[in-house]
Amino acid sequence: MAAALRRSVVTLVKDLGVPCWQQLASRPLSVSAGLFSPETPPARADGTFKVTMVPGDGVGPELMTAVKDVFKAGDIPVEFEEFHLSEVQNMASEDKLEQVLTSMRNNKVAIKGKIHTPMEYKGELASYEMKLRRKLDLFANVVHVNSLPGYNTRHNNLDLVIIREQTEGEYSSLEHESVSGVIECLKIITREKSRRIAKFAFDYATKKGRNKVTAVHKANIMKLGDGLFLQSCAEVAQLYPKIKYENIIIDNCCMQLVQNPYQFDVLVMPNLYGNIIDNLAAGLVGGAGVVPGESYSAEYAVFETGARHPFAQAVGRNIANPTAMLLSAANMLRHLNLEYHSQMITDAVKRVIKQGKVRTGDLGGYATSDEFTRAVVANLPV
Repeated sequence: MAAALRRSVVTLVKDLGVPCWQQLASRPLSVSAGLFSPETPPARADGTFKVTMVPGDGVGPELMTAVKDVFKAGDIPVEFEEFHLSEVQNMASEDKLEQVLTSMRNNKVAIKGKIHTPMEYKGELASYEMKLRRKLDLFANVVHVNSLPGYNTRHNNLDLVIIREQTEGEYSSLEHESVSGVIECLKIITREKSRRIAKFAFDYATKKGRNKVTAVHKANIMKLGDGLFLQSCAEVAQLYPKIKYENIIIDNCCMQLVQNPYQFDVLVMPNLYGNIIDNLAAGLVGGAGVVPGESYSAEYAVFETGARHPFAQAVGRNIANPTAMLLSAANMLRHLNLEYHSQMITDAVKRVIKQGKVRTGDLGGYATSDEFTRAVVANLPV
C-alpha cells in the first residue's frame, strides 16, 4: 500500500511539472520574469480572433447564449469554437476532452462555464474540470471582487483580488481506503508551485498598482504543508520591498472578510481556501451571478465566472444572472487587446445594473435572463 501511494505521489508531481522532490528547494526563482500572463494570440488575417467556448453544465449554455447575443449586437470580432463537455449529461470522454484541449492549445484563449463534478465515485477521482487545469497548467485563478455601482450591499465600494493556486493542494485526487472505514486524502504542497503562485500575486499587485499582498494559510495546524506555502510566500515577498506583505489564518480571514473586507487588497492562497474565499467574497457584492474570474498558465487564459456554480435548479427557467459571464467575456476581450469592445460591454452591463430597472431575481429584481441581455444590448453604443 505504501509503495503504491508513493508511486501515485510521484506520478502527480510529474504531472504538475515538478522535476523531483530533491530539486524543489534548490530551484532558483526568476526575478526578472514578468507577470505570469500569457501573450495575446494574434488576430487572423480577417482581423478576428478564434476563442474556444465550453458552455458546461447547469445554466452555462444559457449564459453563453447571452454572451453570443451581446457579441453579435456589438459586432465584436471573435469567432467561437464551441464544445459541449459534461460529466452529468453523458457528453464526456477522453476523446472529447482531447478535442477541447487541442482547441484551447490552438486558440490560447477560452471562455467556459462550470463543468459539474458528480459526487459519486465511479472509478475516477480526477474530474474533467481538474484534468483541464492540470493538462493546461492553469495554475493561477484570479477573481476580482468589485462592488457594482448602484447595487448596495452591507459593504459598498469593495475592491479586492483573490489569487488561488489551483493545480495541487487538496485537489490532488490522491485518496485511498487504507483499511475498511478509514480514508486517507493527500494534500500536496510543493515549494515550486507555492513560490510560483506567490510571485504571480506580487507581480499582479505590482502591475495593477496595488499595495498589499496577504497570504492565507492554516500553518498553525498543517505545520509542514501550509508551513511550506507560508515560507515560500515570505521568501518571495522579500523581492518586492514596495509591496506590503502580511499573512492571516484562513478561519480568521473568513471572519475579517465579513466584518471589515476593506483591510484586504490582494490575497493569495492554496487551492481549497481559494475556492471557499472566492464564494464568500462573491456573496459580499451580490453573489455568484455578478463576479467574473479567469485562470492563467504561462501560455493559456481561460475566462469563467468567479464563483463556480452550475445553478442546476435554474436550468430552463430563464432566471440566471448573465452579469458575471458577460464581465468575464469583457475581461477576455481586454486580454485580446480589444480594449474598446471590452469597455463597451463592461459599461453597458454596469449601466443596466446602476439604472436598477432591469435586474434578475438574485439582485432583487424580476427580469428574466433574456430581458437583462436585451437591456445590455440596448445600452451598447450605436
